[in-house]
Amino acid sequence: MPTSAPPGPVVRHRLALSLTALALLLTPACSAVSDAASGDGPTAAPPLPAPEDGDGNGATDTDGGDGTGGDGSPADTPAGGGPLSSRVVVIDPGHNGGNAEAPDEINAQVPAGPGEKSCDTVGAQTADGYAEHEFNWALSLLVRDRLEADGATVVLTRDDNEGVGPCIDERARIGNQVDADAAVSIHADGGPESGRGFHVITPGEVPDFTDDIVEPSRLLAEDLRREYRDGTGMPHADYLADEGLDERTDLGGLNMSDVPKVFLEAGNMRNPEDADLLSDPRWREDAADAVARGVAMYLLRS
Repeated sequence: MPTSAPPGPVVRHRLALSLTALALLLTPACSAVSDAASGDGPTAAPPLPAPEDGDGNGATDTDGGDGTGGDGSPADTPAGGGPLSSRVVVIDPGHNGGNAEAPDEINAQVPAGPGEKSCDTVGAQTADGYAEHEFNWALSLLVRDRLEADGATVVLTRDDNEGVGPCIDERARIGNQVDADAAVSIHADGGPESGRGFHVITPGEVPDFTDDIVEPSRLLAEDLRREYRDGTGMPHADYLADEGLDERTDLGGLNMSDVPKVFLEAGNMRNPEDADLLSDPRWREDAADAVARGVAMYLLRS
């Protein structure tokens, strides 16, 4: 099972301080929620402390600064202590660098819920040729480091950015096998050039498949949407979704999941303004902070 390598000491120091403060802030909020009458909906969370330092392709999807240490390959390493020490998170970097050269493999039909879909897709790219799979991998590693810094056990669905797949059903199976508390599939959209912004895809109800994950996945999506917008300045997508949330029943990566799972479409690679941000390593650091904080908010409230 691919897992991730431990983060460096600088990242650990910065984020451990931030999420420890978050955990203290959330303690009274969680107690208040548990004492409230049921049926009132989720209670708004208190604001998060700021960091102390500076799947496909959305509407067109069929499903589908390097943060590595050493040789870049994830290693089987237990997480340390911290506010997320009892939690398991799956980070799923969408697509893979070898997909384009393996059409037979990625076009093979695999289980996707009630029906079947292609194993995977190639993904989008910017006008300058920055590939979505590269962005997904880079951001996933940064998010991994931040979550591990606060004690979470983080599992990546692929070990590098040179392979093929894994197929959408296997990506979901990895989260199921480790009984993840949350799973996030990281992507960037290939939408119309005139449209910009991000959105979070949540599973709709598919009988006998997603019944038990629709509600918690929606809560995860709401926390992620809020923190991502606040932390990156990226607007909600203006060409699809509803205020940054898009419920879908056609994605095998969601339909085959037994744990709360969402897709983050971090921006539109075909939009010049979004592409400039997605291609910027410094902006990706802010994006990783935001994604990690959104996941942490959900975990600390659930």
